[in-house]
Amino acid sequence: MDQACLKATLENSESIFEFILKLKTIPRAGWQKKVGITRPESVADHAYSVAAIAMVLSDAKKLDTGKILKMAILHDLAESVIGDLTPEDGPKSKKIKLENSAMKKILSHLNAKTQKQYWFIWMQYQKNTTREAKLLHNVDKLEMALQARIYSKSFPAKKLEPFFDSARKHITDPDIKKILGKIT
Repeated sequence: MDQACLKATLENSESIFEFILKLKTIPRAGWQKKVGITRPESVADHAYSVAAIAMVLSDAKKLDTGKILKMAILHDLAESVIGDLTPEDGPKSKKIKLENSAMKKILSHLNAKTQKQYWFIWMQYQKNTTREAKLLHNVDKLEMALQARIYSKSFPAKKLEPFFDSARKHITDPDIKKILGKIT
């Protein structure tokens, strides 16, 4: 990290780190609304699991694992501002606008070079334009299904089936489909 970049990051670190740490306090709303779990995993729990799974699969597929890890960490960071919105909260276009606005706010605490880099990675994820973004979208759904499997030990299968159905519908990667098939 060059000295100017480090200085700008340190000057704004309290603000940027607050957004990151706030994710630990935001529960995953779908589990609450659809299953009735009072203390579900946090957005940070989910993001960590997504990053770890994506790292392993990215290495196996010989993708840019550094980029995918950044993308995985960024993929739900906007939720520190807007909360965890579910599909029932409104049209996807509204969520995208809210997320993009929140990311601009979050990234504004970084130096211009880092802002540009993270925004570029964020937009790749939002638009699903790279192999890394496509993998991460698949991993995001896989992680949801894996979490549903964990919750299936304590909650009715009927309430969890929509999560498995969503994963089956949205996962397109053949290798990830095989993993999903083993757990559902």
